[in-house]
Amino acid sequence: MSTTHHTDTHQTDASRVLVLNSGSSSVKYQLLDMRDRSRLATGLVERIGESSSRLAHTPRDGRTRERTGRIADHDEALKAAADELAADGLGLDSPELLAIGHRVVHGGLRFTEPTVITDEVLKEIERLVPVAPLHNPANITGIRTARDLRPDLPQVAVFDTAFHRSMPEYAARYAIDVETADAHRIRRYGFHGTSHAYVSRRTAELLGRPLEDLNLIVLHLGNGASASAVAGGKCVDTSMGLTPLEGLVMGTRSGDVDPAVTFHLGRVAGMSMDDVDALLNQRSGLVGLCGDNDMREILRRVEEGDERATLAFDIYIHRLKKYIGAYSAVLGRVDALVFTAGVGENSAPVREAAVAGLEGFGLAVDPERNTVRSGGPRLISPAGARVSVAVVPTDEELEIARQTFALAHN
Repeated sequence: MSTTHHTDTHQTDASRVLVLNSGSSSVKYQLLDMRDRSRLATGLVERIGESSSRLAHTPRDGRTRERTGRIADHDEALKAAADELAADGLGLDSPELLAIGHRVVHGGLRFTEPTVITDEVLKEIERLVPVAPLHNPANITGIRTARDLRPDLPQVAVFDTAFHRSMPEYAARYAIDVETADAHRIRRYGFHGTSHAYVSRRTAELLGRPLEDLNLIVLHLGNGASASAVAGGKCVDTSMGLTPLEGLVMGTRSGDVDPAVTFHLGRVAGMSMDDVDALLNQRSGLVGLCGDNDMREILRRVEEGDERATLAFDIYIHRLKKYIGAYSAVLGRVDALVFTAGVGENSAPVREAAVAGLEGFGLAVDPERNTVRSGGPRLISPAGARVSVAVVPTDEELEIARQTFALAHN
């Protein structure tokens, strides 16, 4: 694989951005041309480190190429992805590649904007590993490998937490001893920020109103799930906290739980901190309640009268309603409630149940509009509704590319 280092990548006609999202055992990548925001290629390397590693690469023509077999580590995964791009004439040595944008989950207090990655920035991201032990190490590996492959290119970190840094202190702080909190950086950071930012902007476009004039509640409902209250384009509250565990019921995460559950399980069940961590992050939420974390499967079981699936669904919806009500109070006036991400975009029953009984808040869905399948942003509230209810597909990769391009093009 060629890694020739061009010195002319900052020429104004360089318009491509490679977006990397490095997870603990996977790497997702997209190559976008920011002149027209088109996708030149997308790919996924999964099960890194296992004998059953898989790379799926889809160029612009939509014909996916797959290869299987052990991919030892993230370094090898990124090099394999680079080889696939090169096979399409889109190699990382192209002078048209302007920058590489990296999703970084935790930016702490320091990183409130997309940031060009220097050695110092990388050290600070490493210092945040204790508050994002599942995510930041993988993000760091992706950054290091990409820097090795193209040391001459700007590498930009776009932080999940950055959008939520506008939260007022009274929303961001926990009510614990201030000295202890400050010494250990304990506060509410929030996550899914690139999604909440993108969806807020797209909602304003859908409504034909300036974002600065709008109060929005955004529900990012996927396997991970979060809610945010957005006033004038700025986050004023969000459901995830120090880690992505707090808040809504998720696929495998509990969301809100009495902190004393941890002490109780230690005393009564003899569980270690790591045991409780695994319980709340991996064996809770929908999977803990009913054994499934796929909402389609849960709804199928509800239809069949399955009691555990029905209870899991009811708990999920109850928590959603609590946050919709809470954020209505925080905002004072709500212009739109917005559903996004896998469940939010695709599950009409979840959307219908989430607003059922909230007519007093001005919320309702039109049954016909709600069941229409569409890949674009759309309103699902009845005509003339006081509060718009919308479905706005998220595009975190495009948002990362947009922010990377804006920074690297200057």
